[in-house]
Amino acid sequence: MDFDWMQMLKAGLGTLVALLVVVGLFVMFVRDVTQKKHTVLRNFPVIGRFRYWFEELGEYFRQYFFANDREEMPFNRSTRSWVYRLAKNEGGIIGFGSTYDLHAPGALIFVNAPFPVLESDRLPTPPLTIGEGWCRTPFVARSVVNVSGMSFGAISAPAVSALSRGAKEAGCWMDTGEGGLSPFHLDGGCDLIMQVGTARYGVRDSHGEYDLAKIREIAARETVRAFEIKLSQGAKPGKGGVLPAAKVTDLIAQIRGIPAGKDSLSPNRHPDIATMDQLLDRIAWLRDLTGKPVGIKTAIGGRYFTNQLAERILARGLEFAPDFLVVDGGEGGSGAAPQALADHVGLSIDEALPRVADALVAAGLKPRIRLVASGKLVTSARAAWALCCGADFVNTARGFMFSLGCIQALRCHTNTCPTGITTHNPRLQRGLVVEEKYLRVASYATNMNREIDMIAHSCGARHARELERRHVRLVQPTGASIALDILHPIPAKGAGRAA
Repeated sequence: MDFDWMQMLKAGLGTLVALLVVVGLFVMFVRDVTQKKHTVLRNFPVIGRFRYWFEELGEYFRQYFFANDREEMPFNRSTRSWVYRLAKNEGGIIGFGSTYDLHAPGALIFVNAPFPVLESDRLPTPPLTIGEGWCRTPFVARSVVNVSGMSFGAISAPAVSALSRGAKEAGCWMDTGEGGLSPFHLDGGCDLIMQVGTARYGVRDSHGEYDLAKIREIAARETVRAFEIKLSQGAKPGKGGVLPAAKVTDLIAQIRGIPAGKDSLSPNRHPDIATMDQLLDRIAWLRDLTGKPVGIKTAIGGRYFTNQLAERILARGLEFAPDFLVVDGGEGGSGAAPQALADHVGLSIDEALPRVADALVAAGLKPRIRLVASGKLVTSARAAWALCCGADFVNTARGFMFSLGCIQALRCHTNTCPTGITTHNPRLQRGLVVEEKYLRVASYATNMNREIDMIAHSCGARHARELERRHVRLVQPTGASIALDILHPIPAKGAGRAA
Protein backbone atom coordinates (compact mmCIF):
# COMPACT_ATOMS: atom_id res chain seq x y z
CA MET A 1 0.00 0.00 0.00
CA ASP A 2 2.87 2.34 0.85
CA PHE A 3 4.44 1.54 -2.49
CA ASP A 4 1.29 2.48 -4.40
CA TRP A 5 1.03 5.75 -2.45
CA MET A 6 4.62 6.73 -3.29
CA GLN A 7 4.07 5.94 -6.94
CA MET A 8 0.93 8.05 -7.04
CA LEU A 9 2.74 10.91 -5.29
CA LYS A 10 5.57 10.84 -7.79
CA ALA A 11 3.16 10.69 -10.69
CA GLY A 12 1.18 13.58 -9.28
CA LEU A 13 4.29 15.71 -8.75
CA GLY A 14 5.44 14.91 -12.26
CA THR A 15 2.10 15.94 -13.68
CA LEU A 16 2.13 19.15 -11.62
CA VAL A 17 5.63 20.06 -12.77
CA ALA A 18 4.70 19.37 -16.40
CA LEU A 19 1.57 21.47 -16.02
CA LEU A 20 3.54 24.36 -14.50
CA VAL A 21 6.05 24.18 -17.35
CA VAL A 22 3.25 24.23 -19.94
CA VAL A 23 1.52 27.14 -18.18
CA GLY A 24 4.82 28.99 -17.91
CA LEU A 25 5.60 28.50 -21.59
CA PHE A 26 2.06 29.59 -22.52
CA VAL A 27 2.38 32.77 -20.43
CA MET A 28 5.78 33.42 -21.96
CA PHE A 29 4.34 32.81 -25.45
CA VAL A 30 1.48 35.26 -24.91
CA ARG A 31 3.77 37.89 -23.44
CA ASP A 32 6.29 37.59 -26.29
CA VAL A 33 3.76 37.62 -29.12
CA THR A 34 1.90 40.64 -27.72
CA GLN A 35 4.86 42.82 -26.69
CA LYS A 36 6.00 45.48 -29.18
CA LYS A 37 9.58 46.18 -28.07
CA HIS A 38 11.52 43.21 -29.54
CA THR A 39 10.89 42.16 -33.13
CA VAL A 40 12.58 38.76 -32.74
CA LEU A 41 10.41 37.81 -29.76
CA ARG A 42 7.24 38.99 -31.49
CA ASN A 43 7.97 36.85 -34.55
CA PHE A 44 9.56 33.91 -32.73
CA PRO A 45 7.99 33.73 -29.27
CA VAL A 46 9.78 31.74 -26.56
CA ILE A 47 12.59 30.35 -28.75
CA GLY A 48 13.64 33.92 -29.63
CA ARG A 49 14.69 34.34 -26.02
CA PHE A 50 17.71 32.12 -26.68
CA ARG A 51 19.07 34.82 -28.97
CA TYR A 52 19.21 37.38 -26.14
CA TRP A 53 20.53 34.81 -23.70
CA PHE A 54 23.41 33.87 -26.02
CA GLU A 55 24.10 37.56 -26.70
CA GLU A 56 24.38 38.23 -22.98
CA LEU A 57 26.66 35.27 -22.37
CA GLY A 58 28.65 35.74 -25.56
CA GLU A 59 31.34 38.00 -24.08
CA TYR A 60 32.02 35.47 -21.34
CA PHE A 61 32.16 32.50 -23.73
CA ARG A 62 34.56 34.44 -25.99
CA GLN A 63 36.78 35.24 -23.02
CA TYR A 64 37.27 31.61 -22.00
CA PHE A 65 36.67 29.51 -25.10
CA PHE A 66 37.07 31.43 -28.34
CA ALA A 67 39.38 34.48 -28.04
CA ASN A 68 43.07 33.72 -28.34
CA ASP A 69 45.67 34.96 -25.87
CA ARG A 70 46.40 38.22 -27.67
CA GLU A 71 43.14 39.44 -29.21
CA GLU A 72 40.67 40.22 -26.41
CA MET A 73 39.85 43.79 -25.38
CA PRO A 74 40.30 45.88 -23.32
CA PHE A 75 42.99 43.55 -21.93
CA ASN A 76 43.85 40.24 -23.53
CA ARG A 77 44.38 37.01 -21.64
CA SER A 78 48.16 37.16 -21.97
CA THR A 79 48.32 40.59 -20.35
CA ARG A 80 45.98 39.60 -17.55
CA SER A 81 47.98 36.45 -16.90
CA TRP A 82 51.17 38.52 -16.75
CA VAL A 83 49.65 40.75 -14.06
CA TYR A 84 48.25 37.78 -12.14
CA ARG A 85 51.69 36.15 -12.03
CA LEU A 86 53.32 39.34 -10.74
CA ALA A 87 50.64 39.70 -8.06
CA LYS A 88 51.03 36.08 -6.97
CA ASN A 89 54.84 36.29 -6.96
CA GLU A 90 54.99 33.53 -9.53
CA GLY A 91 57.51 35.34 -11.72
CA GLY A 92 57.28 36.45 -15.32
CA ILE A 93 58.91 33.34 -16.76
CA ILE A 94 57.53 31.66 -19.90
CA GLY A 95 58.72 28.75 -22.04
CA PHE A 96 59.15 27.95 -25.72
CA GLY A 97 58.89 31.56 -26.89
CA SER A 98 56.53 34.51 -26.73
CA THR A 99 53.16 34.92 -28.41
CA TYR A 100 53.83 38.67 -28.65
CA ASP A 101 53.84 39.68 -32.33
CA LEU A 102 57.06 41.63 -32.92
CA HIS A 103 55.86 42.53 -36.43
CA ALA A 104 52.54 44.10 -35.42
CA PRO A 105 52.29 47.91 -35.78
CA GLY A 106 52.95 49.57 -32.43
CA ALA A 107 54.90 46.64 -30.97
CA LEU A 108 57.55 47.72 -28.46
CA ILE A 109 61.14 46.59 -28.91
CA PHE A 110 63.67 47.68 -26.32
CA VAL A 111 67.22 48.21 -27.56
CA ASN A 112 69.39 45.78 -25.66
CA ALA A 113 72.92 46.93 -24.91
CA PRO A 114 75.83 44.84 -26.21
CA PHE A 115 77.26 45.05 -22.71
CA PRO A 116 74.38 45.21 -20.21
CA VAL A 117 74.83 46.47 -16.68
CA LEU A 118 76.46 44.03 -14.28
CA GLU A 119 74.76 43.20 -11.01
CA SER A 120 77.55 44.99 -9.15
CA ASP A 121 77.03 48.19 -11.19
CA ARG A 122 73.27 48.42 -10.81
CA LEU A 123 71.85 51.27 -8.76
CA PRO A 124 68.54 51.49 -6.92
CA THR A 125 66.01 53.63 -8.77
CA PRO A 126 66.11 56.91 -6.83
CA PRO A 127 62.99 58.56 -5.40
CA LEU A 128 61.86 61.91 -6.75
CA THR A 129 60.64 64.84 -4.70
CA ILE A 130 57.43 66.56 -5.79
CA GLY A 131 56.98 70.25 -4.95
CA GLU A 132 60.43 70.82 -3.48
CA GLY A 133 61.04 74.53 -3.00
CA TRP A 134 57.45 75.46 -3.86
CA CYS A 135 55.36 74.22 -0.92
CA ARG A 136 55.75 73.86 2.82
CA THR A 137 55.65 70.04 2.79
CA PRO A 138 57.14 68.47 -0.35
CA PHE A 139 56.40 64.83 -1.15
CA VAL A 140 59.19 62.28 -1.61
CA ALA A 141 57.76 59.66 -3.99
CA ARG A 142 59.65 56.35 -3.86
CA SER A 143 57.92 54.08 -6.36
CA VAL A 144 57.80 54.43 -10.14
CA VAL A 145 54.47 52.52 -10.26
CA ASN A 146 51.53 53.81 -8.23
CA VAL A 147 47.79 53.32 -7.69
CA SER A 148 45.71 55.53 -9.96
CA GLY A 149 42.52 57.26 -8.86
CA MET A 150 39.68 54.88 -7.95
CA SER A 151 36.94 56.35 -5.82
CA PHE A 152 35.33 54.66 -2.87
CA GLY A 153 31.99 54.15 -4.51
CA ALA A 154 33.34 53.09 -7.85
CA ILE A 155 35.17 50.34 -5.94
CA SER A 156 34.19 48.66 -2.68
CA ALA A 157 35.35 49.17 0.88
CA PRO A 158 37.43 45.96 1.04
CA ALA A 159 39.00 46.81 -2.32
CA VAL A 160 40.06 50.26 -1.08
CA SER A 161 41.40 48.78 2.17
CA ALA A 162 43.42 46.14 0.34
CA LEU A 163 44.87 48.75 -2.02
CA SER A 164 45.76 51.01 0.91
CA ARG A 165 47.53 48.27 2.84
CA GLY A 166 49.27 46.95 -0.28
CA ALA A 167 50.45 50.42 -1.27
CA LYS A 168 51.91 50.91 2.20
CA GLU A 169 53.72 47.57 1.97
CA ALA A 170 55.14 48.38 -1.48
CA GLY A 171 55.98 52.02 -0.74
CA CYS A 172 53.86 53.49 -3.52
CA TRP A 173 51.19 56.17 -3.41
CA MET A 174 47.45 55.74 -3.79
CA ASP A 175 45.19 58.31 -5.45
CA THR A 176 41.80 58.64 -3.73
CA GLY A 177 39.84 59.30 -6.91
CA GLU A 178 37.23 62.04 -6.98
CA GLY A 179 34.91 60.40 -4.42
CA GLY A 180 36.64 61.90 -1.40
CA LEU A 181 38.79 60.58 1.42
CA SER A 182 37.26 57.54 3.13
CA PRO A 183 38.30 55.62 6.27
CA PHE A 184 39.30 52.76 3.99
CA HIS A 185 41.90 54.92 2.20
CA LEU A 186 43.44 55.60 5.60
CA ASP A 187 43.31 51.94 6.63
CA GLY A 188 46.80 50.99 5.50
CA GLY A 189 48.64 54.23 6.27
CA CYS A 190 49.99 54.57 2.71
CA ASP A 191 50.93 57.81 0.96
CA LEU A 192 47.75 59.37 -0.42
CA ILE A 193 47.03 61.89 -3.14
CA MET A 194 43.71 63.59 -2.48
CA GLN A 195 41.90 64.15 -5.74
CA VAL A 196 39.57 67.12 -6.07
CA GLY A 197 37.08 66.47 -8.84
CA THR A 198 34.59 68.76 -10.51
CA ALA A 199 31.91 68.03 -7.87
CA ARG A 200 34.38 68.72 -5.01
CA TYR A 201 33.37 65.54 -3.18
CA GLY A 202 34.91 65.40 0.28
CA VAL A 203 35.89 69.09 0.31
CA ARG A 204 32.48 70.71 -0.28
CA ASP A 205 29.88 72.28 1.95
CA SER A 206 26.13 71.73 1.75
CA HIS A 207 25.92 74.16 -1.18
CA GLY A 208 28.67 72.50 -3.19
CA GLU A 209 31.22 75.23 -2.50
CA TYR A 210 34.74 74.64 -1.15
CA ASP A 211 34.74 73.99 2.59
CA LEU A 212 38.04 75.44 3.81
CA ALA A 213 37.81 73.67 7.16
CA LYS A 214 37.46 70.27 5.48
CA ILE A 215 40.38 70.98 3.16
CA ARG A 216 42.61 72.00 6.08
CA GLU A 217 41.53 68.94 8.05
CA ILE A 218 42.47 66.63 5.18
CA ALA A 219 45.75 68.45 4.57
CA ALA A 220 46.65 68.10 8.25
CA ARG A 221 46.78 64.31 7.87
CA GLU A 222 50.38 63.23 7.53
CA THR A 223 49.62 60.47 5.03
CA VAL A 224 47.90 62.89 2.62
CA ARG A 225 50.99 63.92 0.67
CA ALA A 226 49.51 65.96 -2.18
CA PHE A 227 46.34 67.24 -3.82
CA GLU A 228 45.27 66.66 -7.41
CA ILE A 229 42.81 68.81 -9.36
CA LYS A 230 41.07 66.51 -11.81
CA LEU A 231 40.11 68.28 -15.02
CA SER A 232 39.18 65.14 -16.96
CA GLN A 233 40.02 61.48 -17.35
CA GLY A 234 40.89 59.47 -20.41
CA ALA A 235 37.80 57.25 -20.38
CA LYS A 236 35.40 60.19 -20.62
CA PRO A 237 36.94 63.60 -21.40
CA GLY A 238 34.30 66.33 -21.14
CA LYS A 239 32.10 64.23 -18.84
CA GLY A 240 32.11 64.24 -15.06
CA GLY A 241 32.13 61.21 -12.82
CA VAL A 242 29.15 58.86 -12.97
CA LEU A 243 28.17 56.69 -10.00
CA PRO A 244 24.80 54.93 -10.50
CA ALA A 245 22.23 55.30 -7.73
CA ALA A 246 22.50 51.63 -6.78
CA LYS A 247 26.09 52.23 -5.70
CA VAL A 248 25.44 55.42 -3.67
CA THR A 249 25.15 53.94 -0.19
CA ASP A 250 24.58 55.95 2.99
CA LEU A 251 28.30 55.96 3.82
CA ILE A 252 29.33 56.98 0.30
CA ALA A 253 26.72 59.73 0.31
CA GLN A 254 28.00 60.98 3.67
CA ILE A 255 31.62 61.10 2.48
CA ARG A 256 30.69 62.82 -0.77
CA GLY A 257 28.15 65.19 0.78
CA ILE A 258 25.26 64.12 -1.49
CA PRO A 259 21.88 62.33 -1.09
CA ALA A 260 21.95 58.54 -0.81
CA GLY A 261 20.29 56.35 -3.43
CA LYS A 262 20.53 58.91 -6.24
CA ASP A 263 22.90 59.03 -9.21
CA SER A 264 26.14 60.81 -8.36
CA LEU A 265 26.84 62.97 -11.39
CA SER A 266 29.79 65.35 -11.41
CA PRO A 267 29.81 68.48 -13.61
CA ASN A 268 31.80 68.11 -16.81
CA ARG A 269 34.26 70.75 -15.59
CA HIS A 270 35.07 72.82 -12.52
CA PRO A 271 32.59 75.73 -12.43
CA ASP A 272 35.33 78.08 -11.21
CA ILE A 273 37.94 77.03 -13.81
CA ALA A 274 37.14 78.17 -17.34
CA THR A 275 40.52 79.56 -18.41
CA MET A 276 44.17 78.64 -18.02
CA ASP A 277 44.74 81.61 -15.69
CA GLN A 278 41.88 80.49 -13.46
CA LEU A 279 43.43 77.01 -13.35
CA LEU A 280 46.80 78.40 -12.30
CA ASP A 281 45.13 80.63 -9.70
CA ARG A 282 43.32 77.61 -8.22
CA ILE A 283 46.56 75.60 -8.10
CA ALA A 284 48.37 78.38 -6.23
CA TRP A 285 45.39 78.89 -3.89
CA LEU A 286 45.14 75.22 -2.96
CA ARG A 287 48.90 74.86 -2.47
CA ASP A 288 48.98 77.91 -0.19
CA LEU A 289 45.96 76.67 1.77
CA THR A 290 47.25 73.12 2.29
CA GLY A 291 51.03 73.52 2.23
CA LYS A 292 51.14 70.34 0.09
CA PRO A 293 52.09 69.82 -3.58
CA VAL A 294 49.23 70.36 -6.02
CA GLY A 295 48.97 68.75 -9.43
CA ILE A 296 46.42 68.33 -12.19
CA LYS A 297 45.04 65.31 -14.03
CA THR A 298 43.74 65.59 -17.57
CA ALA A 299 43.19 63.81 -20.84
CA ILE A 300 44.88 65.41 -23.84
CA GLY A 301 43.14 66.31 -27.09
CA GLY A 302 46.11 67.84 -28.91
CA ARG A 303 48.99 70.23 -28.42
CA TYR A 304 46.87 73.24 -27.40
CA PHE A 305 46.48 72.52 -23.67
CA THR A 306 50.11 71.89 -22.76
CA ASN A 307 51.45 74.69 -24.94
CA GLN A 308 49.07 77.22 -23.43
CA LEU A 309 49.76 75.89 -19.93
CA ALA A 310 53.49 76.39 -20.48
CA GLU A 311 52.99 79.88 -21.95
CA ARG A 312 50.91 81.11 -19.02
CA ILE A 313 53.30 79.62 -16.44
CA LEU A 314 56.28 81.32 -18.07
CA ALA A 315 54.35 84.59 -18.22
CA ARG A 316 53.19 84.47 -14.59
CA GLY A 317 56.01 82.67 -12.79
CA LEU A 318 56.96 79.15 -11.71
CA GLU A 319 55.08 79.53 -8.42
CA PHE A 320 51.85 79.11 -10.41
CA ALA A 321 52.93 75.85 -12.05
CA PRO A 322 51.39 72.54 -11.00
CA ASP A 323 53.85 70.41 -9.06
CA PHE A 324 52.89 67.38 -11.12
CA LEU A 325 50.84 66.68 -14.23
CA VAL A 326 48.99 63.38 -14.73
CA VAL A 327 48.40 62.63 -18.42
CA ASP A 328 45.55 60.16 -18.84
CA GLY A 329 45.31 58.39 -22.18
CA GLY A 330 42.08 57.93 -24.08
CA GLU A 331 42.29 54.18 -23.49
CA GLY A 332 41.86 54.71 -19.75
CA GLY A 333 39.14 52.86 -17.88
CA SER A 334 36.22 53.93 -15.74
CA GLY A 335 33.58 52.31 -13.60
CA ALA A 336 30.94 53.96 -15.79
CA ALA A 337 31.46 55.99 -18.96
CA PRO A 338 29.47 56.83 -22.12
CA GLN A 339 30.72 54.62 -24.96
CA ALA A 340 30.83 57.57 -27.38
CA LEU A 341 33.44 59.26 -25.18
CA ALA A 342 35.31 56.10 -24.18
CA ASP A 343 35.68 55.05 -27.82
CA HIS A 344 36.34 58.29 -29.63
CA VAL A 345 37.43 61.23 -27.43
CA GLY A 346 40.96 61.97 -26.23
CA LEU A 347 44.39 60.99 -27.55
CA SER A 348 45.81 57.63 -26.57
CA ILE A 349 48.70 57.69 -24.12
CA ASP A 350 50.99 56.64 -26.99
CA GLU A 351 50.44 60.00 -28.68
CA ALA A 352 49.59 62.21 -25.72
CA LEU A 353 52.58 61.44 -23.49
CA PRO A 354 55.38 62.36 -25.97
CA ARG A 355 53.49 65.54 -26.92
CA VAL A 356 53.19 66.68 -23.30
CA ALA A 357 56.78 65.76 -22.45
CA ASP A 358 58.02 67.66 -25.51
CA ALA A 359 56.02 70.76 -24.57
CA LEU A 360 57.42 70.77 -21.04
CA VAL A 361 60.99 70.25 -22.29
CA ALA A 362 60.65 72.99 -24.93
CA ALA A 363 59.40 75.42 -22.29
CA GLY A 364 62.12 74.46 -19.80
CA LEU A 365 59.47 73.27 -17.32
CA LYS A 366 60.35 69.59 -17.14
CA PRO A 367 62.47 69.97 -13.96
CA ARG A 368 59.65 71.94 -12.30
CA ILE A 369 56.69 69.68 -13.17
CA ARG A 370 56.78 65.96 -12.47
CA LEU A 371 55.12 64.04 -15.28
CA VAL A 372 52.87 61.06 -14.50
CA ALA A 373 51.57 58.73 -17.24
CA SER A 374 48.31 56.83 -16.99
CA GLY A 375 46.30 54.75 -19.43
CA LYS A 376 46.50 50.97 -19.85
CA LEU A 377 50.09 50.83 -18.54
CA VAL A 378 49.62 47.60 -16.62
CA THR A 379 52.81 45.76 -17.62
CA SER A 380 56.44 46.57 -16.93
CA ALA A 381 57.16 46.92 -20.67
CA ARG A 382 54.48 49.58 -21.13
CA ALA A 383 55.60 51.35 -17.96
CA ALA A 384 59.23 51.31 -19.16
CA TRP A 385 58.08 52.77 -22.48
CA ALA A 386 56.42 55.64 -20.56
CA LEU A 387 59.69 56.37 -18.73
CA CYS A 388 61.50 56.39 -22.07
CA CYS A 389 59.00 58.98 -23.33
CA GLY A 390 59.72 61.30 -20.42
CA ALA A 391 57.37 60.24 -17.63
CA ASP A 392 58.66 60.34 -14.07
CA PHE A 393 55.97 58.03 -12.67
CA VAL A 394 53.31 55.63 -13.90
CA ASN A 395 49.78 55.34 -12.49
CA THR A 396 47.60 52.31 -13.11
CA ALA A 397 44.11 51.49 -11.87
CA ARG A 398 43.13 48.35 -13.75
CA GLY A 399 46.54 46.78 -13.16
CA PHE A 400 45.90 46.96 -9.44
CA MET A 401 42.32 45.77 -9.96
CA PHE A 402 43.72 42.66 -11.65
CA SER A 403 46.04 42.21 -8.67
CA LEU A 404 42.92 42.19 -6.46
CA GLY A 405 41.43 39.40 -8.56
CA CYS A 406 39.47 41.27 -11.27
CA ILE A 407 38.47 38.87 -14.06
CA GLN A 408 37.38 41.56 -16.55
CA ALA A 409 33.70 40.69 -16.18
CA LEU A 410 32.82 44.18 -17.54
CA ARG A 411 30.17 44.70 -14.84
CA CYS A 412 31.78 47.61 -12.98
CA HIS A 413 28.76 49.87 -13.47
CA THR A 414 26.11 47.30 -12.49
CA ASN A 415 26.98 46.70 -8.81
CA THR A 416 27.20 42.96 -9.57
CA CYS A 417 30.98 42.52 -9.83
CA PRO A 418 31.61 38.80 -9.19
CA THR A 419 34.97 39.46 -7.49
CA GLY A 420 33.70 42.02 -4.97
CA ILE A 421 35.88 44.84 -6.31
CA THR A 422 33.27 47.18 -7.79
CA THR A 423 30.17 46.16 -5.87
CA HIS A 424 28.65 47.12 -2.53
CA ASN A 425 26.80 43.83 -2.22
CA PRO A 426 28.11 42.26 1.03
CA ARG A 427 27.65 38.73 -0.32
CA LEU A 428 29.89 39.45 -3.30
CA GLN A 429 32.38 41.47 -1.22
CA ARG A 430 32.87 38.42 0.99
CA GLY A 431 35.08 36.85 -1.69
CA LEU A 432 37.60 39.70 -1.45
CA VAL A 433 39.67 38.85 1.62
CA VAL A 434 41.68 41.96 2.48
CA GLU A 435 44.32 40.06 4.48
CA GLU A 436 45.13 38.00 1.38
CA LYS A 437 44.64 40.51 -1.42
CA TYR A 438 46.74 43.32 0.03
CA LEU A 439 49.79 41.10 -0.30
CA ARG A 440 49.05 40.63 -3.99
CA VAL A 441 48.71 44.39 -4.41
CA ALA A 442 52.12 44.87 -2.82
CA SER A 443 53.69 42.08 -4.89
CA TYR A 444 52.34 43.53 -8.12
CA ALA A 445 53.78 46.99 -7.40
CA THR A 446 57.11 45.59 -6.20
CA ASN A 447 57.50 43.21 -9.13
CA MET A 448 56.51 45.89 -11.63
CA ASN A 449 59.28 48.14 -10.32
CA ARG A 450 61.70 45.21 -10.37
CA GLU A 451 60.89 44.30 -13.99
CA ILE A 452 61.16 47.91 -15.14
CA ASP A 453 64.65 47.96 -13.64
CA MET A 454 65.40 44.66 -15.40
CA ILE A 455 64.47 46.20 -18.75
CA ALA A 456 66.63 49.23 -17.94
CA HIS A 457 69.62 47.02 -17.11
CA SER A 458 69.17 45.13 -20.36
CA CYS A 459 69.29 48.48 -22.19
CA GLY A 460 72.53 49.44 -20.43
CA ALA A 461 70.94 51.83 -17.92
CA ARG A 462 71.89 51.49 -14.25
CA HIS A 463 68.33 52.13 -13.08
CA ALA A 464 64.90 52.90 -14.51
CA ARG A 465 65.25 56.68 -14.42
CA GLU A 466 68.12 56.49 -16.89
CA LEU A 467 65.82 55.14 -19.62
CA GLU A 468 65.63 57.44 -22.65
CA ARG A 469 63.82 57.48 -25.98
CA ARG A 470 66.78 55.92 -27.74
CA HIS A 471 66.25 52.79 -25.67
CA VAL A 472 62.96 51.77 -27.33
CA ARG A 473 61.77 51.20 -30.89
CA LEU A 474 58.21 51.04 -32.25
CA VAL A 475 57.17 48.79 -35.11
CA GLN A 476 55.59 50.70 -38.00
CA PRO A 477 52.84 49.55 -40.41
CA THR A 478 55.56 48.44 -42.83
CA GLY A 479 56.78 45.90 -40.27
CA ALA A 480 60.07 47.74 -39.73
CA SER A 481 60.79 49.44 -36.39
CA ILE A 482 61.91 53.00 -35.74
CA ALA A 483 63.64 54.45 -32.69
CA LEU A 484 61.40 56.57 -30.46
CA ASP A 485 63.90 59.42 -30.45
CA ILE A 486 63.61 59.60 -34.25
CA LEU A 487 59.83 59.27 -34.25
CA HIS A 488 59.55 61.88 -31.48
CA PRO A 489 62.77 63.94 -31.38
CA ILE A 490 63.27 65.72 -28.07
CA PRO A 491 63.05 69.47 -28.68
CA ALA A 492 65.71 71.84 -27.46
CA LYS A 493 64.88 73.96 -24.43
CA GLY A 494 63.32 77.21 -25.59
CA ALA A 495 62.35 75.74 -28.94
CA GLY A 496 58.85 77.09 -28.58
CA ARG A 497 55.60 75.25 -29.15
CA ALA A 498 55.73 71.46 -29.37
CA ALA A 499 54.05 69.94 -32.40
